[in-house]
This record gives sequence, structure tokens and C-alpha cells, in this order.
Amino acid sequence: MSKNTPIGQRTVIGFDFGKKYIGVAVGQEITGNATPLGSVKANDGVPHWDNIAKYINEWQPDYIVVGLPLNMDGSEQQLTLDAKKFGKRVFGRFGIQVELQDERLTTADAKEQLFARGGYKNLKKDNIDAESAKLIIESYFEALYG
Repeated sequence: MSKNTPIGQRTVIGFDFGKKYIGVAVGQEITGNATPLGSVKANDGVPHWDNIAKYINEWQPDYIVVGLPLNMDGSEQQLTLDAKKFGKRVFGRFGIQVELQDERLTTADAKEQLFARGGYKNLKKDNIDAESAKLIIESYFEALYG
């Protein structure tokens, strides 16, 4: 399903994997920015695949970035393995390249940025998950392009 979009001009969808909700954002390499889209409900880490497909069909990403929840010391935990499995399932279902991005601290950053923009009312779970996905994409771009 590769579209051969030139590097630096590709569209990416980012997922903040969670057992109950998976945050979703879309990013553009050309700007280095991403936009939170929302979240998809999951049942013990298994998403409603139809909802994942809607985002993929709408945005037609060149690749996907899945946040990798590591422990603060960089070691893996069960959630890390679950996120990797989710990435493999996304690739298996949609045939789109999946990259993994260290997501340590993105939830704290997401809450801080949402609060700064809208106070406590902005700290809804859906907003936090989507904002985390946005930050995962932007940190991936930062690592890729500096």
C-alpha cells in the first residue's frame, strides 16, 4: 500500500496504545507537527478495528508510529510488549509500515499542554490520549530530523 511519497512530505498516523483507549493523531513531516484526532476504545488492548480503519482510510498515512511505553530506566514492561503486538497487528491488517517511538513522559507532557490551553476541563481522557499520540509523532519527527 506504499504510495512512494517523498521523504519529508509524508503523512503519518500516531497511536498512543492503551488497554482501554488508544489515542490517535495525524502528522505531516513537512511541518513536523501533528494534530490530535481522538481515541478508539479497546477491550484489554484489542481495539475496535473498524474505528482504526476509519482513521487509516481517511488520512491514508505513508506510515504509522506507535508509542512504546517503556519504564523510566528504558526497560520493557508488559504494556511495552502489548504495544509491540498492537503495532504488528496494525501492519498485518493494513500493510502499512509501523515504527515504534519511545513515549516516556508523553502523558505528563500531554496533560501539561492541555491544561495550559484549557484548564481542568481540557483534561478529559479522550483529549489526553489524542494529545499523547500527537506528542509521540512530534517526538518521532524530532528524533528523525532533529
